[in-house]
Amino acid sequence: MDIIKENIVRICDEIAEKLNFFVIDINFRGDNRKQIIEIFVDTEKNVDADNLAEISREINSKIEEQDFIQKAYRLDVSTPGVDRPLKFLKQFPKHINRNFEVTYKAGEETKTITGKLLSVEREELTFLSDKKELLIEFKNITTAKVIISFS
Repeated sequence: MDIIKENIVRICDEIAEKLNFFVIDINFRGDNRKQIIEIFVDTEKNVDADNLAEISREINSKIEEQDFIQKAYRLDVSTPGVDRPLKFLKQFPKHINRNFEVTYKAGEETKTITGKLLSVEREELTFLSDKKELLIEFKNITTAKVIISFS
């Protein structure tokens, strides 16, 4: 990672933490004429457009203040959306009572279940799948996606 990207990542992490958010991912794309910086943030509570606008303004202000990007760029700040798997344990509690598709390691096997998230305690998540409760340690989860229902 070059020094400009390292500085942007550092700024994003600092500002997100200051505003009680955390950075899920940062993508850099575009070309030499215009770079696009996509920042995905989340929090332990719900996120609204005003939150994202505030984060965007603060990050943009800091980038401009430090003047380390010499070309045109566009800054996009958003949540990861429902199609991205959850990456951090602190993302799970706000999804209690939602359905998930979870792939996890069980010994030498890799298993996938669909089930409702019942609880999150310390590093353990309890799902209801096929009418049975299943306890999965967060460290064993390889992917976990919220299943959106429109019914």
